[in-house]
Amino acid sequence: MAFHFWKWLTGKTGEEPKPVTEGEFFDLATDLYIRELAFQSCVNLAGNALSKCEFKTFEGDVEKKGAEYYLWNIEPNQNQNSTAFLHKLVHQLYNTRTALVVDQGGKLYVADSYVRREYALYEDLFEQVTVGEFTFGRTFSQSEVLFFELTQENMRRITNGLYLSYGKLIAYGMKGYQKSRGEKGTMSLDVQMMSNADFRKRYEAIQNADFRRFAEAENAILPVYKGMDYTAISSKTYSADSTRDIRSMIDDVTDFTARGFGIPPALLNGSVQDVSSATDQLLTFCVDPLADNIQEEINRKRYGKAGYLRGNYLRVDTSAIKHIDLLSSSGNIDKLVSSGVVCINDIRGLLGQPLINEPWAWEHFITKNYATVEELLKALEGGETV
Repeated sequence: MAFHFWKWLTGKTGEEPKPVTEGEFFDLATDLYIRELAFQSCVNLAGNALSKCEFKTFEGDVEKKGAEYYLWNIEPNQNQNSTAFLHKLVHQLYNTRTALVVDQGGKLYVADSYVRREYALYEDLFEQVTVGEFTFGRTFSQSEVLFFELTQENMRRITNGLYLSYGKLIAYGMKGYQKSRGEKGTMSLDVQMMSNADFRKRYEAIQNADFRRFAEAENAILPVYKGMDYTAISSKTYSADSTRDIRSMIDDVTDFTARGFGIPPALLNGSVQDVSSATDQLLTFCVDPLADNIQEEINRKRYGKAGYLRGNYLRVDTSAIKHIDLLSSSGNIDKLVSSGVVCINDIRGLLGQPLINEPWAWEHFITKNYATVEELLKALEGGETV
């Protein structure tokens, strides 16, 4: 396990782990945290967005809420709710490029590990499927599971490769910051005193211990013996520019990673300017393709061709991701209802309000202002008021 961790951490392959110094280990840990912060922030954002989606189920092209709806929106299995389940699914997808979901007794489980045997002209087989501490004692065929794939390239490997080159700039910036807070000086020594054994011992003590404590302490006194003269040639500088440069480079890593996910960088760095447009980009380039990928695999495996053509299918509705303010959207709501595009219950569902259990709430209305050209001409010829 340590060997694989070393390869993943450093991006090197075919090498045995080697001893590292305390400073090197700190640098590796720092690289890991910066890299993981950017990557996992993107994964969590995608998972949060997908968990807000509603998995709508249809029978004969009519929306119905049954066992399948409850499975995807409330409780996929006895140990997870839908939010935890979808977060694990997205985490597996982006970290390993693939994710496997097995159906056991009407419950859905995201596999933690498995062995895939690919066959070009036959169904792939999945062996040693493990969920938590449990390993299935059977082999699953492709038609028995839900197998999700993202792209042909592993997103984790791409972002790690990017950071290997950009991380050098961050390391250089950190070293520059450390140097700006350091202190240097010169020590003048009496040549005759250096021949004295006791003096050499005192000098080594000052050089190895006393001077280190003196340089690192906020307030300190450096003992200087006869024959020694210390002169400082530089002092600590506390410029904020160096720290802002480091912060900017770390933000660059986050921006690059976000672009790889199709996520607007503004949503990760906390910018509040034009959030609406950024959210639209998130839906268009990140969430919608992910939702299409998931619903296509569900429809082809759990409904099949015959069921889909009969109007039985599942659709991932991403409209609930974007927050809708009731007062600011009242004009648009009026237009949607008055044009007959949606009914009252459709609007209440989008707003997260309870549905009205009345027939009229499901009816579609069109105002009298709407009419065809022919109807308008007839009304004008007859002297009627449209």
